[in-house]
Amino acid sequence: MHVNGMTVRRFATPAAAAGALASRVAGCVQANPQLVLGLPTGRTPVRFYAELVSQFRQGRVDFSRATTFNLDEFVGLAPDHPGSYRTFMHQHFFGHVNLDRRHIHFLNGAAANLDAECARYERRIARAGGLDLLLLGLGANGHVGFNEPGRSLVASTHITRLTATTRTANAALFGHQLADVPHEALSMGMATILHARRIVLLATGSAKARAVRRLVLGPITPEVPASFLQLHRAVEVWVDDAAGGALSEHGA
Repeated sequence: MHVNGMTVRRFATPAAAAGALASRVAGCVQANPQLVLGLPTGRTPVRFYAELVSQFRQGRVDFSRATTFNLDEFVGLAPDHPGSYRTFMHQHFFGHVNLDRRHIHFLNGAAANLDAECARYERRIARAGGLDLLLLGLGANGHVGFNEPGRSLVASTHITRLTATTRTANAALFGHQLADVPHEALSMGMATILHARRIVLLATGSAKARAVRRLVLGPITPEVPASFLQLHRAVEVWVDDAAGGALSEHGA
């Protein structure tokens, strides 16, 4: 289904969506072994990473020449901190596949100069030739990466203040202790995201239904950062039936 220039794909279950996305990514890497991937974190992609690791173990994909850039990282956390997104990625993906560690790129939330770190990341993406395929999750408040709703959005990689909703959603990484969740993060900006050649956004569960509807059918507004994806020429929105439920009345 095509809506507002985006391709919407619906799956019966989160497992079906995760398996299909893993097969898509594996196919893209097979077609272009030097693929530059943008990767998300959070609860939604956990099943997808498990499926992608399974594809690797079955010999269906070789990541040895691929390059990755993650979307975001918490401010103040060293890469080996148990709550860092770098640790998350090692546990769920990097530690199980044959990615060259020199080709794994991450924002350093513990950098002494965070503005300089953001600028370094932008330069590194540019040197890699840009993102060939960017995978995104979707916050219940409509954020992508850590681009939070507001009056305006920052174009490039930047420091951002996290909303209470986003901090609560990440509390599980910190032993469900909300007080331990950082208040700030580093994130690719919306222009960085929109410069990716292809984008696939994955959203599952009824808690994401309103955000999916606003992303696909609503006006383009910084109050729903994901709505800016309507401006991209090659975006796919993959949802399970629960997350896509609010689209049904509109034929999507």
